Amino acid sequence: MRSKHKKIYHALVEGATEGMTDDKLFEHVMSECPKATSRKVVKASLLALSDPDLKDGNVLQIIYAMAIKHRLDPWVKEDREPEESEDEVVEVKKPKRSRAAPSSKQ
Repeated sequence: MRSKHKKIYHALVEGATEGMTDDKLFEHVMSECPKATSRKVVKASLLALSDPDLKDGNVLQIIYAMAIKHRLDPWVKEDREPEESEDEVVEVKKPKRSRAAPSSKQ
Protein backbone atom coordinates (compact mmCIF):
# COMPACT_ATOMS: atom_id res chain seq x y z
CA MET A 1 0.00 0.00 0.00
CA ARG A 2 1.39 3.41 -0.91
CA SER A 3 2.13 5.82 1.92
CA LYS A 4 -0.57 8.29 0.86
CA HIS A 5 -3.18 5.53 0.79
CA LYS A 6 -1.90 4.22 4.12
CA LYS A 7 -2.39 7.61 5.78
CA ILE A 8 -5.92 7.88 4.36
CA TYR A 9 -6.59 4.26 5.42
CA HIS A 10 -5.53 4.98 9.01
CA ALA A 11 -7.67 8.14 9.12
CA LEU A 12 -10.66 6.14 7.85
CA VAL A 13 -10.26 3.36 10.38
CA GLU A 14 -9.59 5.81 13.21
CA GLY A 15 -12.69 7.88 12.41
CA ALA A 16 -14.94 4.86 11.90
CA THR A 17 -13.69 3.30 15.16
CA GLU A 18 -14.55 6.54 16.98
CA GLY A 19 -18.10 6.28 15.64
CA MET A 20 -17.96 8.84 12.84
CA THR A 21 -20.18 8.05 9.89
CA ASP A 22 -20.89 9.30 6.39
CA ASP A 23 -20.05 12.97 5.82
CA LYS A 24 -18.47 13.43 9.24
CA LEU A 25 -16.08 10.55 8.53
CA PHE A 26 -15.27 11.93 5.08
CA GLU A 27 -14.59 15.39 6.55
CA HIS A 28 -12.37 13.79 9.21
CA VAL A 29 -10.32 12.05 6.51
CA MET A 30 -10.06 15.27 4.50
CA SER A 31 -8.89 17.18 7.58
CA GLU A 32 -6.24 14.53 8.32
CA CYS A 33 -5.18 14.30 4.65
CA PRO A 34 -5.92 17.68 3.01
CA LYS A 35 -4.48 16.67 -0.37
CA ALA A 36 -6.67 13.57 -0.57
CA THR A 37 -9.23 13.30 -3.34
CA SER A 38 -12.51 11.42 -3.20
CA ARG A 39 -10.99 8.88 -5.58
CA LYS A 40 -8.10 8.22 -3.18
CA VAL A 41 -10.48 8.01 -0.21
CA VAL A 42 -12.63 5.45 -1.99
CA LYS A 43 -9.52 3.45 -2.96
CA ALA A 44 -8.31 3.48 0.65
CA SER A 45 -11.81 2.40 1.71
CA LEU A 46 -11.62 -0.61 -0.58
CA LEU A 47 -8.21 -1.46 0.85
CA ALA A 48 -9.72 -1.30 4.34
CA LEU A 49 -12.57 -3.58 3.29
CA SER A 50 -10.09 -6.14 1.98
CA ASP A 51 -7.82 -5.98 5.06
CA PRO A 52 -8.03 -9.35 6.85
CA ASP A 53 -6.91 -7.77 10.14
CA LEU A 54 -9.91 -5.42 10.25
CA LYS A 55 -12.68 -7.59 11.69
CA ASP A 56 -15.10 -5.14 13.33
CA GLY A 57 -18.30 -5.46 11.31
CA ASN A 58 -19.61 -2.01 12.32
CA VAL A 59 -16.40 -0.29 11.20
CA LEU A 60 -16.49 -2.17 7.90
CA GLN A 61 -20.14 -1.20 7.31
CA ILE A 62 -19.41 2.46 8.05
CA ILE A 63 -16.45 2.50 5.66
CA TYR A 64 -18.44 0.64 2.99
CA ALA A 65 -21.38 3.06 3.20
CA MET A 66 -19.10 6.10 3.00
CA ALA A 67 -17.21 4.65 0.01
CA ILE A 68 -20.42 3.92 -1.89
CA LYS A 69 -21.78 7.42 -1.25
CA HIS A 70 -18.60 9.15 -2.41
CA ARG A 71 -17.75 6.84 -5.31
CA LEU A 72 -19.26 9.13 -7.93
CA ASP A 73 -19.18 12.35 -5.94
CA PRO A 74 -16.00 14.29 -6.75
CA TRP A 75 -14.90 16.26 -3.71
CA VAL A 76 -12.21 18.41 -5.26
CA LYS A 77 -11.83 19.90 -8.70
CA GLU A 78 -8.96 17.54 -9.63
CA ASP A 79 -11.30 14.53 -9.22
CA ARG A 80 -13.64 15.63 -11.95
CA GLU A 81 -13.28 14.31 -15.46
CA PRO A 82 -12.15 16.98 -17.92
CA GLU A 83 -15.15 18.31 -19.78
CA GLU A 84 -14.99 18.22 -23.55
CA SER A 85 -15.85 21.40 -25.33
CA GLU A 86 -18.43 21.19 -28.07
CA ASP A 87 -16.13 23.36 -30.17
CA GLU A 88 -13.36 20.79 -30.06
CA VAL A 89 -13.63 18.19 -32.76
CA VAL A 90 -11.29 15.26 -32.65
CA GLU A 91 -10.53 13.75 -36.03
CA VAL A 92 -9.75 10.07 -36.00
CA LYS A 93 -7.82 8.78 -38.99
CA LYS A 94 -8.16 5.23 -40.17
CA PRO A 95 -4.95 3.31 -40.69
CA LYS A 96 -3.97 2.95 -44.32
CA ARG A 97 -4.23 -0.48 -45.83
CA SER A 98 -1.32 -2.05 -47.55
CA ARG A 99 -1.84 -2.22 -51.32
CA ALA A 100 0.45 -5.19 -51.80
CA ALA A 101 -1.23 -8.11 -53.51
CA PRO A 102 -1.63 -11.17 -51.35
CA SER A 103 0.91 -13.81 -52.13
CA SER A 104 -0.38 -17.18 -53.24
CA LYS A 105 1.71 -20.19 -52.33
CA GLN A 106 0.85 -23.54 -53.81
